[in-house]
Amino acid sequence: MTGAGGAGRYAPSPSGELHLGNLRTALIAWCFARSTGRRFLMRIEDLDRARDAGSGGAQLDDLERIGIDWDGVAVLQSERGADHERAIARLADAGLVYECTCTRRDILAAPSAPHAPPGAYPGTCRDLSEAERAAARARIAPRLPALRLRVPEGTVAPEFDDVLLGRVRGDIDDFVLRRGDGTVAYNLAVVVDDAAMGVDQIVRGDDLASSTPRQILLQRLLGLPSPPEVEYAHVPLVLGPSGARLAKRDGAVTLAELRRTGVDAATVRSWIAESLGLAAPGERVSAAQILDRFDPAALPREPWTWSPAATS
Repeated sequence: MTGAGGAGRYAPSPSGELHLGNLRTALIAWCFARSTGRRFLMRIEDLDRARDAGSGGAQLDDLERIGIDWDGVAVLQSERGADHERAIARLADAGLVYECTCTRRDILAAPSAPHAPPGAYPGTCRDLSEAERAAARARIAPRLPALRLRVPEGTVAPEFDDVLLGRVRGDIDDFVLRRGDGTVAYNLAVVVDDAAMGVDQIVRGDDLASSTPRQILLQRLLGLPSPPEVEYAHVPLVLGPSGARLAKRDGAVTLAELRRTGVDAATVRSWIAESLGLAAPGERVSAAQILDRFDPAALPREPWTWSPAATS
């Protein structure tokens, strides 16, 4: 699929320095966009203030160090609040939003609907009367209710064709649009922002594939582009030596940490290229060489297990 006029993007959360897994996904997203004639955009997803470590600038520096460039300036998601609120208001005007005072504990303790996936919202607050809602608000004061999407009756969970995963099916429930602390939820913000930025190619970790049907539903309800106009590719994650998802506990996994051990960014880039089958063992390659060799059909479909011994 070519993308003349379209765009790909990378959208990290500034919760800490990027590790090898983040850098690998970013490099793949860059290759997808550049190899299909798309612009490549950058967005810092800094809505969750509790997780914002102020590392957005350092993340951008690290991406540049491994050879990634992007078009225009990086967008701060926190500056896009007006568009997020307009989208929620549009859904509310259509009768598709309701207040929810349930805690996670309430949701886990409530009986689930037949065939509902674990943790699915059981609809506790969906059909309360105004008096019942007022009483619920009073019970949780000064905390405010969350806002949930009222999934229209009879809605079938959207399916989509993923470049790497094939046909993907998922579940949807009445998911949160805005948390009780006022933070707009990821699913709403990412849909609104990608559409506003002209993003029609979304490459990200495969841990986010299960949330994509929710986002496609929002795209359709808001009249925004959705598959097949929007292309998805969910990338296998990087695992640490224990077989769990790569994390800080696995040692030197960020560029800064690796630099202190004598490993430069060009070496890290070559490790990533080798893990993707785009470089021979020990071969040093530039970002331009990686892009020239890039073929989505040949990308690994399994996670890459990283350990210091495997790359030394």
